[in-house]
Amino acid sequence: MYQVARKLFFTDCQCAEDTSKSYDDLFAKLDTNKDGKVDVSELKAGLAALGFKTGKGAAQKIVSSGDHDKDDGLDFNEFSSYLKEHEKKLRLTFKSLDKNNDGRVDFMEIQQSLADLGLDISKEEAQKILQSIDVDGTMTLDWNEWREHFLFNTATNLQEIIRYWKHSTVLDIGDSLSIPDEFTEEEKTTGMWWKHLSAGAMAGAVSRTGTAPLDRMKVFMQVHSSKSNRISLSGGFKQMIKEGGVASLWRGNGINVLKIAPETAIKFMAYEQFKKLLSSEPGKVKIHERFLAGSLAGASAQTVIYPMEVMKTRLTLRKTGQYTGMFDCAKKILKKEGVKAFYKGYVPNLLGIIPYAGIDLAVYESLKNLWLARYAKDSANPGILVLLGCGTLSSTCGQLASYPLALIRTRMQAQASLEGSEQLPMNLMVKKILQKEGFFGLYRGILPNFMKVIPAVSISYVVYEHMKSGLGIQK
Repeated sequence: MYQVARKLFFTDCQCAEDTSKSYDDLFAKLDTNKDGKVDVSELKAGLAALGFKTGKGAAQKIVSSGDHDKDDGLDFNEFSSYLKEHEKKLRLTFKSLDKNNDGRVDFMEIQQSLADLGLDISKEEAQKILQSIDVDGTMTLDWNEWREHFLFNTATNLQEIIRYWKHSTVLDIGDSLSIPDEFTEEEKTTGMWWKHLSAGAMAGAVSRTGTAPLDRMKVFMQVHSSKSNRISLSGGFKQMIKEGGVASLWRGNGINVLKIAPETAIKFMAYEQFKKLLSSEPGKVKIHERFLAGSLAGASAQTVIYPMEVMKTRLTLRKTGQYTGMFDCAKKILKKEGVKAFYKGYVPNLLGIIPYAGIDLAVYESLKNLWLARYAKDSANPGILVLLGCGTLSSTCGQLASYPLALIRTRMQAQASLEGSEQLPMNLMVKKILQKEGFFGLYRGILPNFMKVIPAVSISYVVYEHMKSGLGIQK
């Protein structure tokens, strides 16, 4: 029966009419009760009888994906539409694996493709993956073997890893220094990437607004707190509310949200260009090349939007009546301090990208590889808790490493607006802090910064998921 199904369905060349007939014949075999639709139990039993290997829950996923009229079954049009669409995705995946374009995939190409995604496996493990799919024992896969193995499995393994393990797009903790996420070939060709970025931008906006009081407290403590002027969380909030009311806790949030869109767009475009420029082989991006491309993309985006960063710090620290809004703030800085003021703290900000992005990427990739090696069986989907846990931990480690540079940047941005403050360059400011406050003086404001991580991550993830549904992004 299995060989009959194979001959029926998998041939080297099928015209549209033959494909439609083979779908029709297969549908007829699966629709055992002849009611014109195939439900989950029929699909599961029918595919098993025909010899198709399916992963856990695959039948349910197929029906859910193709069931447009929500009647818990697939009619012929839904069934054939699902198969055509899924075949397109499989073709893209197969082409991305077939590095030398010879129409066959060997274990070295599987090993290289996984390495490109940051997942290092041995030669033996790559051969094992190949053997599990290889039908004719040649230790290479042609398109028919690939399609036969995966047509009724919703997981297209390598693409799944990219799709499910998005990190910087999904989680926003207020800093935009992490390496941009990868997108699958399918997401790029269908234009789905911009929907992901839009969902991420909206998630970031809501997340930053929700945690703005803690962000303002962090900046307040970075600039004003010292050994001689200790500021506690409760004392700081009381001081802010007394000076400007409850609404003052959101000072600087408007421009913080406004800079998300241009920064995200510039960073993504620059990242794609730098990857092409830096990759040693076309279509292959090694982990160190990804880090370098991501860091340069982050630096490019920061260079363009940095004046907004300076204005954000000034607006966050402003006293009541000091500025009427963003434009007034920009006008007064320009008039009083000149254009150079918009790039104060630029050097420590740029230097901060390297430890943040490097550690964030290294920790996240290590945790991802650990989970994939131990727990990924039927799907590369880690689930919400694992994704949030890995993202939170890697971002926190990145912040810890780059925090002293972030503090120096903030003080340099703010010092011209503070009465009686010295205008110090970066090296003298570091020296002064270490002399007067010691090493931990470089970590002022770290408590409210860490306090906002979990709510920021949670809010951004929930909003991102809602935006995905609204924008029609496939889960």
